[in-house]
Order: sequence, then C-alpha cells, then structure tokens
Amino acid sequence: MTISTTPAGQYINIPKHIAIIMDGNGRWAQAQGKSRVTGHKAGVDSVRAVVRGARKAGVEALTLFAFSSENWQRPEQEVSVLMDLFMYVLTKEVKRLHKNNIRFQVVGDLSRFSAKLQKNIAKSEQLTADNTGLVLSIAANYGGRWDIANAAKKLALQVKNAEISPDDIDEVSLHEHTCLAQLPPLDLLIRTGGDFRISNFLLWQAAYAEFYFTEILWPDFNEVEFEQAISTFDQRERRFGKTGEQVK
Repeated sequence: MTISTTPAGQYINIPKHIAIIMDGNGRWAQAQGKSRVTGHKAGVDSVRAVVRGARKAGVEALTLFAFSSENWQRPEQEVSVLMDLFMYVLTKEVKRLHKNNIRFQVVGDLSRFSAKLQKNIAKSEQLTADNTGLVLSIAANYGGRWDIANAAKKLALQVKNAEISPDDIDEVSLHEHTCLAQLPPLDLLIRTGGDFRISNFLLWQAAYAEFYFTEILWPDFNEVEFEQAISTFDQRERRFGKTGEQVK
C-alpha cells in the first residue's frame, strides 16, 4: 500500500489493489418494480464511479467481478443482457478508459464466450496495453478455484515437458501462473449487497486482503461509498502473521 496526504495533512493508507464483488443489481431493480436487467444496466454507472474514485485516490489496480463461472446458471435472458452489456463496455467505455491512460484487461476462462466477444476483448486489451495508469481488470467467467487449478495445470505441463521438477513448485511459482500475478497483492476486497461471502472470487489473492462488506446495493454504490471503504481500510492494522507490537 502507498501513503498519500489529504489537503488537511492527514496521512491515509491507500490500498494499491482493490477488488469488488458488485452484488445487488437484481434486488435493486426488483425493489423498484423493474426487471433484473434494469439493475445490471444501472450498475454501469457505479463502475464509472469507482473507476473515477480509484484514479483520484491513486489506486494502482482495480479488479471487478462482472461474471462468475457459476453465473451461466442464471436465466438465459439475464445472461444474454450481461453479454450485451459486456459488448457495450468493450465498444464504448474502453475508448474513455484509453483517454484516461487506464489499462484494461479481462481475466477468466474466455473460451466459453462467442468468437465476436473474444475478438473485442483482445482488441480492447491491445488498445490500452501501453497505458501506464490504473489497471482495470474485469473478471468474467472467472472462479477462484478455476484460477488455482489452471495455474496448477500450467505447472504440471512444465513438469511433463521436463522444464521444471516437482521440487520447483512452491507458492511463488504457483502465484506466477494465476490471472493477476503481474498486479500488486490484493489489499482490499469490497462486497456490496449485504452478503458476507466472497463467492469463489480471488481465493488465492485474498489470503491477506482486508474485507469490507456493505449493505449498499451495487447501483447505489458511488464515489462517497468507495471513499468510505478506503477510509475503513486506513483504520485496519495489517499484521501479516506478526504481532501488533511488531507492526508498530
């Protein structure tokens, strides 16, 4: 984490890497007597808000859980709308990200997406590849267990090809094959919507992350709420296995 100063001269611990489980779109829409699809569309505004907030705060990496590997079980119409929204982001929003020096990437098992969607993902990543600002990662068809298993498979292939020996496999080598290996360690994991679980998201990366749960539904999560999460993070004592006395 990095240290920044506020105009008032107070020091704030800014997490280098924040991840968010964007939960509550459907319930937000249903509470208003609208379809779940409306909630997903409204959630795009919250994505814009947290990206702005992350840039202002000096966060280096922001990872958003957009579509889990289990979400394919949802109603077909809802999945179709989510895919359409994804295409919209790739065709419209990525240009805005590029203008703001944001590097965009999608992490997860992309093989299940349509050829057109995969092509647009690659095009968007290529457009922003040289940007040096915030790294915005969208986790799509992603699962934490899949990420770990996929890393293990890559290591197994290296052993099979005699590139490494089994004794070379450790936490460091496995980490190097996970989706977000090139990003700073995850500092803060936020979940909106009132549930207290991480739903198979960034299981490996969350080992020492701070958790922040809020009742706020995702479409109502704005820059003020985002700043509150960072403020709460600032008050946490992160020991990483040490005692409080050692940290101080």
